[in-house]
Amino acid sequence: MPISPKLVMKEPNYYAETYNKASIKHIKILDSTLREGEQHPGVYFTNKQRIQIAWMLDYFGVDQIEISPVVSTDHFDATKIIIKQGLKADIVAHVRALKSDIDIALKCDSNWVATYLGISDVHLNDKLRITREEALERSIDVVEYAKKHGLKIRFTVEDGSRANPDFLIKLCKSIENSKVDRISLPDTVGILHPSGMYNFVKKVRSEIKIPLDVHCHNDVGFALANSFAACKAGADQIHTTIDGIGERTGIPSLAEVATAISHIYKIKNDFRLDMLVDLSRLIEQYTKIIPYDSKPIVGSSAYKHKAGTHLAAVLKNPAAYEIINPRSVGNKRRIVFGELSGKTGASYLLSVLGIKNTKFSKDVAQSLKKLRMGDLIEIPLDTD
Repeated sequence: MPISPKLVMKEPNYYAETYNKASIKHIKILDSTLREGEQHPGVYFTNKQRIQIAWMLDYFGVDQIEISPVVSTDHFDATKIIIKQGLKADIVAHVRALKSDIDIALKCDSNWVATYLGISDVHLNDKLRITREEALERSIDVVEYAKKHGLKIRFTVEDGSRANPDFLIKLCKSIENSKVDRISLPDTVGILHPSGMYNFVKKVRSEIKIPLDVHCHNDVGFALANSFAACKAGADQIHTTIDGIGERTGIPSLAEVATAISHIYKIKNDFRLDMLVDLSRLIEQYTKIIPYDSKPIVGSSAYKHKAGTHLAAVLKNPAAYEIINPRSVGNKRRIVFGELSGKTGASYLLSVLGIKNTKFSKDVAQSLKKLRMGDLIEIPLDTD
């Protein structure tokens, strides 16, 4: 029972248009499924899978794709093969802040390299066992070495959100003077809230002129909000993975970031949003990690409607309870019949069954109220 297009009106975004005003002109996406994503417990991709994921991410429209050639010979081979594909996205070889790692990236024929070094006191003292002065010297040396060999380089100040602010700025200024191309500001353990993330990035932005990335971890669920707070403060590239998989609780989901850029921030882009569910299902197939039902955009319940009042509204105009057409992100709208369906849901169910006389709607509604969770009836609803 498709709804007439005449009945489907543009969603009333008065509040969004009033309150969502933002001065952000452009946000890029670096996807790290092939690097951060493989740090998720139990996740391992074959080289064929890595190549397929890279191709699909490139076709989707991400700006950069990150992979680490120093993890294993398989990762080295995958990096080299992916670079040879001639994809539109930059392939960023992720390595440690060591000249020997830069050499490995060079052997892959990389144009872009990303290097990282922990700069918080806990990382310096207990992980690396080096002083701030030694960290500063190592950072400058590796940037100069990469530039000497013709590479574009991004430097990640790992655990920067817990680093001494003065040392953070000193190091960022030093590597900027050494001609680093980008600096990545990570919230490595997810300790910041959005206002804190804004202040963190704004402090660096006030001192540094080169482009800034942001890499936010989701330990307490702030990664997505923190990423956009960082962009408001001056970063222009967000790191994502498909379904947000990664170390511990991961980083922002590609689907949520790309959809927010397109529909909430309304920034022009070339993303093929209709691929999002396919990308999620691909990762589910390769990792056996099933996104939770209510996961935004790609979850199986993202466009399910159950409550009777919701059903009544959605049958007239889906915009009543949807801000994004499910087809536009590769998902499907579904309605669930059960104890909350009411007479409207009962009438619609009868029409689906070919019963035009709806005088039984009240009886059917009463019967639906007796359904338990395992007995719920669910059908697709195409109103487009």
